[in-house]
Amino acid sequence: MSETPTPRTLPPEALDRWAELMRDHFDLTADQVPVAGVLDLAREVANGVARPGAPLSAFVAGLVAGRAGAGPDDVRAALGAVIDLVAQYDDAASSEHTAGT
Repeated sequence: MSETPTPRTLPPEALDRWAELMRDHFDLTADQVPVAGVLDLAREVANGVARPGAPLSAFVAGLVAGRAGAGPDDVRAALGAVIDLVAQYDDAASSEHTAGT
């Protein structure tokens, strides 16, 4: 059963329109705003760290990409680096849990 879209649950095409509006407004290319990559990062952080960590992580990835030059490769590298940190966080959390038992 599919959820009826509300102002808080947008269908995918609405997200595409939102991304296009932001790209146009801020003079960015589609390669600089990889929607699928950002959503992958959000999913990994939400599942591996905490759901509220997803927007913070996307913001940090954007800062990292901007510092590196803000090209498409920089954006992909920043998203990947933050996703890689999720595994380190999982490992650290597992170690802390194991040490406490």
